[in-house]
Amino acid sequence: MSEKDNSLMYGPDDKISNSQSFFLGLQHVLAMDVYVPPVIIAGLLAMGVAQKTSLIQATFLAAGIGTILQTKYFMKMPISAGPSFIPISAIAGVYFTNGAGNNRMATVIGSFIIGSILLILLGLSGFFQKVINYLVPSIVGGTIISCVGLSLMPSALNDNIFKAPGNVNQNILLASITCFILIFSIFLGLYFPKAKHIFKVGSIILALLVGSLVAYFMGLLDLSVIKDASWITIPKFNAISYGIKFSPSAIFTFVIIYAILTTETAGTWFAMSATTGEKIDDKQWNRGIIGEGISCLIASIIGSTPVTSYSTNAGVISITGVASKKVFISAGFTFVALGFLGKISAFLSAIPSPVIGGVFSVICVTIMLNGLKVIKGLNTSERDLYVVGMPIVLTMAMILIPGSVIKETPQIIQYLLGSPIAVAAIVSIILNLIMPKRLN
Repeated sequence: MSEKDNSLMYGPDDKISNSQSFFLGLQHVLAMDVYVPPVIIAGLLAMGVAQKTSLIQATFLAAGIGTILQTKYFMKMPISAGPSFIPISAIAGVYFTNGAGNNRMATVIGSFIIGSILLILLGLSGFFQKVINYLVPSIVGGTIISCVGLSLMPSALNDNIFKAPGNVNQNILLASITCFILIFSIFLGLYFPKAKHIFKVGSIILALLVGSLVAYFMGLLDLSVIKDASWITIPKFNAISYGIKFSPSAIFTFVIIYAILTTETAGTWFAMSATTGEKIDDKQWNRGIIGEGISCLIASIIGSTPVTSYSTNAGVISITGVASKKVFISAGFTFVALGFLGKISAFLSAIPSPVIGGVFSVICVTIMLNGLKVIKGLNTSERDLYVVGMPIVLTMAMILIPGSVIKETPQIIQYLLGSPIAVAAIVSIILNLIMPKRLN
């Protein structure tokens, strides 16, 4: 058992049974909602059904490979990889401005590959760790963690509940029922310690199952997509199908995108470190960014978008109390299997958005509170109020800023404004560097 965080039932290196690791890993898979970015991209690029299916399968496969690589070989802490939302607009922009036919996707893939190689070189140079140590002390790290949780709230509430397809009243009711089941399960696990392994540890999957069942009786769970899907399907390797093409302007665009992704990834690692009580050493930072680059490179070759570490899973650990790396490796293998199992993938994609939102909203809160817990444990001064406070204000501003305002800015600025975490991280770092140690 982990001695560094008494709230954990199982620490990162604790052993659990294969059946438990599969069950608990499935919770992470269900909570991550990784199929959403490829669905959005498929719509933007006007992909056909076959192309859309292939993209979703490639995304599952890339998520699984990235999760296994980071957890077992590179970062060596519980990490789950998945597609980022940040590159979506850049993918569409590069796609529609680079000729026709296969040249479009070939240019996108070529840009992915170059960005991935740069990440690998950054880790191999050992420079990434030095940057983190200098620019991101605990006060900045805790602030970034809090902003991660805060920035995910719109996705949990707006995208999955209030603005999701269907009747908004039904969506709110379904999300509320799912959220209640989650909280009630945690309550039962805490109130009856002997039943903790059933209720607290399995709280997320219980909430998702009950929420899906309620959705079925409400007529909100469409099972036709499951019926129409094949049991076994082979993903198409799009780098082979489309080819690879290099465009300087597209590469420059994705160098910026990868820089923003790296900032977000670092925030996720801070969140996971705070949740598990395991400090990240210098070698881990460099290994982690190498693993991120290799994961993105593999994702590019198999036809997925760049993958990044998901902060959602830190919230899952906070709720379940299970941080075993074996669980995350199991989740990785589940993702890989989903890349080939058409019907199971279809079932996951059929879970109504309000059900996901009901669970996701609680996860966001736990991530934010973990960041505040890091800050609370520090000996802060008046200057730190601004180092912490301004990034939180700007995170809210990035969440609420009208889309029309963002569209009026240069394209590169749009990418940055599309990532509240990156904005918060940059501002927190700058304020920590320039604010005097004492304010008179």
